[in-house]
Amino acid sequence: MRVEEAIGRQIARLREARRMSLAELGEAVGRYLGKAWSRQAVHQAERGGRAFTATELTALALALDTSVPALFLADEESIDMPGREISSEEYRGVLLHADKDTPLDGVEELIVALHDIGEVLSRPALVRLAKIGRVAEQVTSTEATARRTTRRALGK
Repeated sequence: MRVEEAIGRQIARLREARRMSLAELGEAVGRYLGKAWSRQAVHQAERGGRAFTATELTALALALDTSVPALFLADEESIDMPGREISSEEYRGVLLHADKDTPLDGVEELIVALHDIGEVLSRPALVRLAKIGRVAEQVTSTEATARRTTRRALGK
């Protein structure tokens, strides 16, 4: 995957999470750039079909209420650079800090943690477990209400 594709995927994820349409994101970006992006321009960006200037990345981060580094987060795929392919770990490392011994600052730790939590919570098995948990809570609540009603009816 190319860096532009990684950024595009993040833009799409963040836009969808915020329930924004392509046109709404284009308008929001335009407030910072002085000219709105068309739906097609946003779509092209989400597909990784364009390079981004620093100003555009800043405008996207502001419009999506996130940070510029968060736009660079990538799936667990390797990243294709013009000279060679780099691993997802190497890519994440260069985004967050330059040296393996350098501690992450709080914001960087939070970005990594939120990304990891999002990945875990999106797993189909966990989504099913969450649904089962909600149903179990409803059943328990219904049973408790039925017991109270029965006790009242029996005068206990």
